[in-house]
Amino acid sequence: MSFQYLPPNPDLWHGRSSSSKEYLHENVHCLALEGETSRLGSDPTGPGSDSAASKAKSAFILGYASDLGVARNSGRVGAAQGPEAFRSALAKLPWHLGSQQLIDLGDLTHQGDDLSGLQAGFSKIVMENIKAGNFSLAVGGGHDIAYAHYTGLSSAISPDQKLGIINFDAHLDLRLPGDAAHSGSPFYQISQDCKAKQRAFDYACIGVREDANIPELLNRARELDVLMVYRDALEDSLPRFEEFLANQDYLYLTIDLDGFASAFAPGVSAASPLGFSPIEVYPFLDRVLASGKLLGADLAELNPTYDRDNQTAALAAGLAHRILHKRKEVR
Repeated sequence: MSFQYLPPNPDLWHGRSSSSKEYLHENVHCLALEGETSRLGSDPTGPGSDSAASKAKSAFILGYASDLGVARNSGRVGAAQGPEAFRSALAKLPWHLGSQQLIDLGDLTHQGDDLSGLQAGFSKIVMENIKAGNFSLAVGGGHDIAYAHYTGLSSAISPDQKLGIINFDAHLDLRLPGDAAHSGSPFYQISQDCKAKQRAFDYACIGVREDANIPELLNRARELDVLMVYRDALEDSLPRFEEFLANQDYLYLTIDLDGFASAFAPGVSAASPLGFSPIEVYPFLDRVLASGKLLGADLAELNPTYDRDNQTAALAAGLAHRILHKRKEVR
């Protein structure tokens, strides 16, 4: 397992000050991981247990500072700096959660071209913290973060429990990895892992566009029984989405920022003017948050190199703020 750990940088968490800690940066605790200590709590029973539910849980931020998978997928690089831009934008937002904790664990990046080593290390940290009853909020980095994040979440629960994947994205990301995994292959890799482990592969992609997927990928999605909610049929698809959520034990949410129209998200690895708006996907997001099943969420493809007036970083921060404040805790 080869990766580089980057401790959290307190200098990223700054903004207005208040007399009673009413801004997010005033409620963030930076915690550097040392040696084998990669876990916040000590509850061995994990999510869904009575003892886990009775303890105060922490949400933790873990960055995936890599765009190696984007480069392999012929995208424009720059997303390795996404986690830093995200923190700077999130820091300035208001905090409405009182004494609840938000922990910044820092970032992981790859060593050399070892993307699988980065994914394995990221997965291990996520797994240990989910088992301790905490909530995972991750930020990338390329969308290959999804394979690392899902693997960590799924390893923290029983193999017979269903972990549904919700991806807000124009792209299905079901490409074959070929010689090496990349940002376009995470959900195909997950499907193959699920097949090998005889685990259900339940995947919903919200915002699919035909101009963003070749026929091979659409056909593969049908073969894998993926719930495809097309960009031009969002409102009409809510009942099907609610049925999908009802059939899961737990949920994993991944938001690819390039699914949003470039008017909202210019700073991404693959921008398009034809994507969705935040308001259009809020009904889907809010149903996920109200489910009481969400173990972890991530935001991918934030690329500050191409951002305009930090607009995309602000979008990512606003989505994270909504997730942190509106999610119903897993019991």
